[in-house]
Amino acid sequence: MRLAAQAGLLWIALSSMVGQAAPTTFLMDGAQLAETKRRIQAGDPVLQPAFTNLLAAADAAMTNGPFTVVNKTLTPASGDKHDYLSFGRYWWPDPDQPEGLPYIRRDGETNPDSQGAASDRPRVERMTRGVEALALSYYLTGETRYAERAGRLLRTWFLDPTTRMNPNLNHAQAIPGRESGRKSGLIDARLLCQALDGLALLKGSAALRDDEHAAMREWFKAYLKWLKTNKLARAESDTTNNHGTFFDVQIMHVALYVGDTAYARSVAEAAIEKRLLAHIQSDGTQPEELARTRTLHYSLFNLEGFFALACLAEHTGVDLWRAGDSRLRAALDYVAPYADPAVPWPHPTIREADRTRLVPLLLYAASVYDHAPYREAAAGLPAEETQAGLDQLVLWLMR
Repeated sequence: MRLAAQAGLLWIALSSMVGQAAPTTFLMDGAQLAETKRRIQAGDPVLQPAFTNLLAAADAAMTNGPFTVVNKTLTPASGDKHDYLSFGRYWWPDPDQPEGLPYIRRDGETNPDSQGAASDRPRVERMTRGVEALALSYYLTGETRYAERAGRLLRTWFLDPTTRMNPNLNHAQAIPGRESGRKSGLIDARLLCQALDGLALLKGSAALRDDEHAAMREWFKAYLKWLKTNKLARAESDTTNNHGTFFDVQIMHVALYVGDTAYARSVAEAAIEKRLLAHIQSDGTQPEELARTRTLHYSLFNLEGFFALACLAEHTGVDLWRAGDSRLRAALDYVAPYADPAVPWPHPTIREADRTRLVPLLLYAASVYDHAPYREAAAGLPAEETQAGLDQLVLWLMR
C-alpha cells in the first residue's frame, strides 16, 4: 500500500473540514486527527486495516533513505549537485538523430530513464512519503522512533550542509539537447509541500530541535522568494492547466507555513478568475486536460489540485468550493458518473485511467457540499478495486 497512491490523495483525505481550521496544519484537520487517534487507542476495528497499512509504510520508511540531492549520478548545468535535477517525463531520444539529441515529446508515455538514478524526482517522492507515514504514525502511536526517523529524513534533505537541497528548481524537468530546466519542472515541488504538515505533527517531539524548525522555516522562506521572483516560476504561474493549479497549491501552502497569510489570501482570491474560471468551463469540462493524450487521468489530477487549493484557501477566509459560479463542483459533477467503470469515458485516451482516484474526491465532496449522492457514486466502484484507496481514507473520512 502506498500512503499517497496518487498525487494529492492524502492531502485531500486529511484536509480540514469546512468551518474548521487547524492551528498548525493546513491540509490535515486537527480535530479529525484527534478523533482518529482516540478511536485507534480505543481499538476501533473499523480503523484497524488502514492503521495497519499506515504502520507498514512507516516501518518501511525506517530503513529507506535518508535521501539527498547530492546522490544523483548526473550534475545539473549549474555544476552544483545541491541543485535539484529532474528530467521531463514524456521526453525521449530522437531515433533519427545522432545520440538521440535533441529529445522529442511523446505525451503520456513515461520515459523510464527520467525516473532513474540521474534524477532527484524519485528521491523527493520517497522522502516526502516517508515523512508523511512516519509523522502520522508518531502522532497516532506516540512512538518516538518514528519521529526521530522523520527528523533524520528532513534534516538530510533540507538542513545538513553536506546533503541539503538548495531552495530552487532551476534544473527541474530538463530536456537533453533542449533545456537545462523549465517551468514545467515546478510541479515536482508539490511533493516538497507534502512534508509541511508532517513537520507540524513532529512539533513537541525530539525529531527536530527548535532551531532546526526555525531553519526549516528559513529554507521555505527562501524557496517562497524564489517562487515569487524566478522567471521559470512566474512562467509556470501563468500556465492554464494542472501545472498552474499545482503552482498555486504549493505557493499558498508555503506562504501559510512561513506565516505570510496575506500573500496566501491574495493567491486564493486570484484563483477564482485565474484558475476556476480559466481552467473549468461552465459545463464542468477542463479543456486543457481534455487536450492531453490521457484525458480522464489529467482531468482527475487537476481536480485533485483544485481540492487541495480549496482546502488551503479556507485558512485565508476564501471559499473556492463555491466561488466562480461553483465551477469546482461543476468539474466534479462532470467526472462523477465515471466512477462507474461500466460508463465509458467519452473522450479519447491512450489508456484507461485509475478511476479509484474519484473515491476520495467524491467522499470529501459529500461532506463539503452535504450531498449524499457523491458518497453513493463512490460506492459504485467494485469493492476489490477501491479497497486499497479506502484503506487509506477510512482513517480520515469517517465523519
